[in-house]
Amino acid sequence: MEALSSMMEVLGKNIADIRDIIWGWPLLILLFGTHLYLTFRLGFIQRFIGKGIKLSITKDDDSAGDVSQFSSLATALAATIGTGNIVGVATAVALGGPGAVLWTWLTGVFGISTKYAEALLAVKYRVKTSDGTMAGGPMYVLEYGLKMRWLGVLFAVFTAMAAFGIGNMTQANSISDMALKTFNIPTWVTGLVMMALTAVVIIGGIHSIAKICNILVPFMALFYVAGCIIILTMGYKTLGASVMLILKSAFTGQAAIGGFAGAGVMAAMRFGVARGLFSNESGLGSAPIVAAAAKTRNPVSQALVSATGTFWDTVIVCAMTGLVLVNSGAWQKGLVGAELTKEAFSVIPVIGPAILTVGLFTFVFSTILGWSYYAEKAIEYLFGKSAIMPYRIVFIFVVFIGSVTSLNIVWDFSDLTNGLMAIPNLVSLLLLSGVIASETKKYLFDDNIDEISTDEVISIKK
Repeated sequence: MEALSSMMEVLGKNIADIRDIIWGWPLLILLFGTHLYLTFRLGFIQRFIGKGIKLSITKDDDSAGDVSQFSSLATALAATIGTGNIVGVATAVALGGPGAVLWTWLTGVFGISTKYAEALLAVKYRVKTSDGTMAGGPMYVLEYGLKMRWLGVLFAVFTAMAAFGIGNMTQANSISDMALKTFNIPTWVTGLVMMALTAVVIIGGIHSIAKICNILVPFMALFYVAGCIIILTMGYKTLGASVMLILKSAFTGQAAIGGFAGAGVMAAMRFGVARGLFSNESGLGSAPIVAAAAKTRNPVSQALVSATGTFWDTVIVCAMTGLVLVNSGAWQKGLVGAELTKEAFSVIPVIGPAILTVGLFTFVFSTILGWSYYAEKAIEYLFGKSAIMPYRIVFIFVVFIGSVTSLNIVWDFSDLTNGLMAIPNLVSLLLLSGVIASETKKYLFDDNIDEISTDEVISIKK
């Protein structure tokens, strides 16, 4: 047992070291730079968020695709509105100080353009498989848009790996830890329950996943945001000062205070951007995988719908979490992860921790469902449809492993695989930015968004 503990410690250190290399200045510049570049290249596409929200609730059953635009968005939101919004933001604040909240939020604001761009390419280069279902995402964009299949293979491999981290272990770990500390439920019990629930849904594939997400996503978002609003209302007197602290700390760092060890500007930026990506996944290349399955008239229509996901996830939900954490003063107590958020929610007498636990459980479960679809599409790209079911079984088992594994190694592994996924996806966005701009002009700026696209869908035998 001691030897195993020592081996895990070494493994954890190696993962953390590689993560630090991946998440250095080059990737931060590449990621945030892509957000900024696409924002200006596309004429600040963020101004069409209202149009995207309207399209998201508009049915388009006559178009090619597997699920409605709303179902596609709900599944993507299910995958993105997860533990990153609660534990991820808390981890960013605990390690980077209040200033990390601003960097998380800015990653969301400018990330809207990147989420739009990657969804547009996913629909434009999606394919129809042998059974008539759609498949798409950065791996197909890289293969058919850039003729770089080798890079598409790398992206698919990184996606299958990342699904175990961002879409599985971190989620299960967060809820099992919360259940243990709030209700004294053993982590292995939570793990078994999560395994069973996950198995029931994902065995049915995208239609089963989308059906659950259509119901779960609106409920969980409204429920959690309502809790945040209650807390902020209770502490309204210090809210203005908290906002100023966030703005100041983002550019000056934060000295040690209370149980907080102190952090510089680099830490605020690094953890804010990293957790922003973890939460909204703009630039990661995950959401486009389900965007490609949507029934949509043209790439721009679904791209606008997908872009609203980042708006809801980060600009609204993550911002609410960050304000609650800073305004409550809980960040000064030296707490990390779910414990920090739990402390902030404890200001609501009796039911505060329960609201958080229910919110986190729904966030966690929905994220696991969404990422299971991303992963199986990556596996399908690599090995064909026959490999999907074996992967699902492994994915379900890993839910239990995540429930009983150390938090640090789980988060470090997630950060590492997220970074590896982002690199080939960002490359495709930059190299195909001309195509993105051209399609946007064709359908959006020339007011042809309601026209059916004449683009041919590639058919393959997978």
